[in-house]
Amino acid sequence: MSTDDFDYDLPEELIAQTPLEVRDSSRLMTLKKDTGEIEHKKFTDIIDYLEEGDTLVLNDTKVLPARIIGVKEETGAIIELLLLKNIEKDSWECLVKPARRVKVGTIVSFGNGELKARCTGEFAEGIRHFELIYDGILLEILEKLGTMPLPPYIHEKLKDQSRYQTVYAKEVGSAAAPTAGLHFTNELLDKIEKKGVNICKITLHVGLGTFRPVSVQNVEEHEMHSEFYSMKKEVADLLNETKKKGKRIIAVGTTTTRTLETIIHQYGVFKETSGWTNIFIYPGFQFQAIDALITNFHLPKSTLVMLVSAFSSKEFILKAYQEAVKDRYRFFSFGDAMFIW
Repeated sequence: MSTDDFDYDLPEELIAQTPLEVRDSSRLMTLKKDTGEIEHKKFTDIIDYLEEGDTLVLNDTKVLPARIIGVKEETGAIIELLLLKNIEKDSWECLVKPARRVKVGTIVSFGNGELKARCTGEFAEGIRHFELIYDGILLEILEKLGTMPLPPYIHEKLKDQSRYQTVYAKEVGSAAAPTAGLHFTNELLDKIEKKGVNICKITLHVGLGTFRPVSVQNVEEHEMHSEFYSMKKEVADLLNETKKKGKRIIAVGTTTTRTLETIIHQYGVFKETSGWTNIFIYPGFQFQAIDALITNFHLPKSTLVMLVSAFSSKEFILKAYQEAVKDRYRFFSFGDAMFIW
């Protein structure tokens, strides 16, 4: 299976640079897998596709303001760090620019020395390990010195940092937002719940894989980075009960999907658990957890296009993407949504 099989042409002007003023005012394309039918709706219409007894699963991870710019103490050179993963205590895995300037022992200073980072390990693809040195609470320091780690295809400055968080974000630890959830408002979630739809939350901290393109030609050779996930007992019980009653589990986003499929493939049922997953979902994968998926439009040749192609079919997804381009949908993180069922 070739990476090129998941390519499509996208005019650059369709890449959404800013979020819409109202979260749930984005467009919604619905894809019915068994008939091949495509419909064009508003995101608020998602409630019409949810049935009483269904369970909607959200990822409640919260994005760290993890992009920080400082200076190399020895030379004054500008260094940018993106905090990706907390390894232990104050030790972090980071993506560094320019990485060639940072060796083991290099110290980078941020703000007026409020935060310092000493390099403790060098790895490929711009990855470095750092020990963070500071007084006080790290999150408060990052909120002062850091910015949201927006994807590289977004060039506009984000005026309101909260717009790169879901309204239900709670568990701090992501290097990127679970963007399918950005469309939901508290009001819309209330309406969904009043319809008799269950809503529950799992956690997957989005890591480096979000920023890595697929660089190999053969899809099967691509390696995913590990990301931390967790599921609570009451969530597992609800999901098992939903399955038992023959109702649907609807995942909000690919991160939620990867978490649910990781757990059920490992244990055969949902259960209280946490750990690391590097699950890679591409065509041929047998879904056992989810019955429907809410997701955004993804980058050409990305692992996320492969995931939605596995859930539907490559031909149907690429046809839908062609139609989205023709109808001028907005693409990627701040773009429009699709519902596949």
